[in-house]
Amino acid sequence: MNSSYLEILLAACVLLLPFLYESSQACRYYLRFTIYYVWVMFFSVCLIPIMALKPGDVRNFLYAAFCCKHISSVLGLKWILRGKEHLEVERACIIVSNHQSSIDVLGLFDIWQIMDKCTVVAKKELLYAGPFGIAAWLCGLIFIDRVHSHSARNSVNEAAEIVKRKKTKLWIFPEGTRRNTSEIHSFKKGAFHMAISAQIPILPVVITNYYFLDSKQKRFDCGKYNKNTCESSRVVCRECYNDNFTTDFDRGNGCRRY
Repeated sequence: MNSSYLEILLAACVLLLPFLYESSQACRYYLRFTIYYVWVMFFSVCLIPIMALKPGDVRNFLYAAFCCKHISSVLGLKWILRGKEHLEVERACIIVSNHQSSIDVLGLFDIWQIMDKCTVVAKKELLYAGPFGIAAWLCGLIFIDRVHSHSARNSVNEAAEIVKRKKTKLWIFPEGTRRNTSEIHSFKKGAFHMAISAQIPILPVVITNYYFLDSKQKRFDCGKYNKNTCESSRVVCRECYNDNFTTDFDRGNGCRRY
């Protein structure tokens, strides 16, 4: 009898879901993010055995990107890349970008094949996010402990030397916390100190405002903008730092100009 009630309840939920999706803004918001996270977790589990063959190899990210970039189409997202030529170059560099939402990662998945060898700096807590954390570690993602600044500094400095030696791009969100406020907030200095110390260029990347997303109002309204897609333009600017900055004065000016 209990199983019958459970089946009826499950059937009712399935039948109500399309109605709730169309009528409830909050339902659309949570369902879209659920699809996103479940998809990423599923492919994390599937790809762990393949990634384990080359643990720590940043090219493992290419497998993840190939499997996960299609989520954007399911969610109605369209990514536009400008300045592709800057990302195609095989070289060591620090990519600094604004951070608005966890869906920023979908933008990375969309362009990872262009970047080729690239890894990301992320908070250590993500290492414990189940299969995703394991897959990220196998991809060579750089985890930092934000609570212990000295440990974090050592981790990023070691990472800078590795990316320089292997001609790998290192993606950093120097704002630290995700902020979907349509403004770019103050950058922490770590990325710039790292670039100066390792003598590698900085490549700025700007992700335009997610006008379709609002976490406070629980709004994720893809589907009614620009022919049923939400466009998120990704603009890649030119380098703003090079080896000519040698003195402390010059380095300070370089960071201020940025």
